[in-house]
Amino acid sequence: MSQETLYFDDLKVGDTFTTGTHEVGAADIKRFAAEFDPQPFHLDDEAARKTMFGSLAASGWHTAAITMRLLVDDGPKLANGVLGAGCEIEWKMPTRPGDVLHVESEVMELIPSRSRIDLGTLLLRSRTLNQQGQVVQNMTAKLIVARRPA
Repeated sequence: MSQETLYFDDLKVGDTFTTGTHEVGAADIKRFAAEFDPQPFHLDDEAARKTMFGSLAASGWHTAAITMRLLVDDGPKLANGVLGAGCEIEWKMPTRPGDVLHVESEVMELIPSRSRIDLGTLLLRSRTLNQQGQVVQNMTAKLIVARRPA
């Protein structure tokens, strides 16, 4: 993965990026859930065992937040940051305590802006995987990227 700043004009369809990793702990799952998604299967081991999850599971929003952190810290170094204009998220399986996540991304489409010649839209498909290579989340994001100054 390149650490240099990337502008819209530097990117090509098919470019790929892989982030470093982030380990998810039970305390982290419970702390996030307590603040943002306080459902029993995210907060309490015993309660989670009685649900379809069968054990403690991270909120999908927690997985999405970890994905964002990994992309910001270790994904493509876009000139104006990871500036979203919308996305689609699909959670394939729960993130569990002890999972070690990383993100693999691919440039799917590059669309120059018609109204702002200094910007373009990048369609980036990202898969968040656990330590076993299982996909826990798919995300396709529209990102606004600065064009290289003339």
